[in-house]
Amino acid sequence: MTEVLVKGADCILTMDDDRRELAGADILLRNGRIAGVGQELETSGETVLAAGCVVTPGLVNTHHHLYQTLTRAVPGGQDALLFGWLKTLYPIWARFTPDHMHTSAQVGLAELALSGCTLSSDHLYLYPNGARLEDTIHAAAELGLRFHPTRGSMSIGESLGGLPPDNLVEQEAAILEDCIRVIDAFHDPSEGSMCRVGLAPCSPFSVSTGLMRDTALLARDKGVMLHTHLAENEEDIAYSLAAYGKRPGEYAQDLGWTGPDVWHAHCVKLDTSEIDLFARTRTGVAHCPCSNCRLGSGIAPVRALRDAGVPVGLGVDGSASNDAGNLVAEARQAMLLQRVANGADAMSAREALEIATRGGADTLSRPDCGRIAVGKRADLAIWDVSGIASAGSWDPAALLLAGPTTVRDLFVEGRQIVRDGQITTLDMGAVIARQNTLARQLQDAL
Repeated sequence: MTEVLVKGADCILTMDDDRRELAGADILLRNGRIAGVGQELETSGETVLAAGCVVTPGLVNTHHHLYQTLTRAVPGGQDALLFGWLKTLYPIWARFTPDHMHTSAQVGLAELALSGCTLSSDHLYLYPNGARLEDTIHAAAELGLRFHPTRGSMSIGESLGGLPPDNLVEQEAAILEDCIRVIDAFHDPSEGSMCRVGLAPCSPFSVSTGLMRDTALLARDKGVMLHTHLAENEEDIAYSLAAYGKRPGEYAQDLGWTGPDVWHAHCVKLDTSEIDLFARTRTGVAHCPCSNCRLGSGIAPVRALRDAGVPVGLGVDGSASNDAGNLVAEARQAMLLQRVANGADAMSAREALEIATRGGADTLSRPDCGRIAVGKRADLAIWDVSGIASAGSWDPAALLLAGPTTVRDLFVEGRQIVRDGQITTLDMGAVIARQNTLARQLQDAL
């Protein structure tokens, strides 16, 4: 039996069913679960003192492209819209190997962990030079982060009217065969799972209608979730109308891509009928505010989505379109954008943090995560609010208004993977050095 007692936190933001906030309280972690929340708890195991700290559930990242951590701030794509940005980067990504995928995932996941994230999805949709989904799965296991990778795909290249170059697309039969392989090899549906696999054709402009439909049928046969990009910007809407004669939400519905086992990334341009569709079907949305700003895509209607009852989580998106993977900073950006669009009272700091924790867990169908309550998974972020970022704050629990953007400590399944602001499970100096070497080699090759 392993136990850890987090002792005497200034404030615990539980995000439980009652949204309780506890002062001077303790959290007992036992065998990967939360065993107790309250005052004067005791343990025979390790004690972690949390005076001067706010404790939240671990944050949940619902959309990422971890391989892109190797292509941050690439010249030529820094000021482009979505389609132009992709065309700049496709030739670089075509050079990636399994080593690039693995190292980039290590760096991206470690960056997330330092920003309070304990559960991350990932959308890997290209597999050049022998790369496979498990290149990222192994990286998450080495770090100790809870992981929801998705087997993405692209099947329509430039020669068939698609956006990606032909050398980055796959045959659809091979895609479906590999989807079955990775689900059978790595998907764990049990409560407390450290790895669940989803299926994720990249986007309506890079796969066929047939593959979208067949993937939905396969996912439901296998009992896994579905994910893709949808309604990201005006180009996306125009493509859908021209190619299919309908808006993205209607296209998704016609192909079986709505329901509580589906979540879509971005959804910046959903209209009121699509929002109603998502609410009725409990279809989730991964909101990626920084990426949407970076690419000039617009402000997603998060206030309307939340009010309608649509499950909404946060995503940092790929580092090539965000250039950072800090999830608590993403939560602050989400709050600020809704205020810009709808007024200063449109979203509170606590609601944005709820979206980043409980909201993301629910979007990924993980009610065992994203809240601090007895029986839930022992995933905790401990934020030191005794430093300069919170100095003078009248409400240290309002982390997104005045607070640190790096955790002091992070626990995943009761295991401490960040201690005193440092990753404990990887030699980050060596990982960063390897990442920078690979990035320089890619740049030199161009």
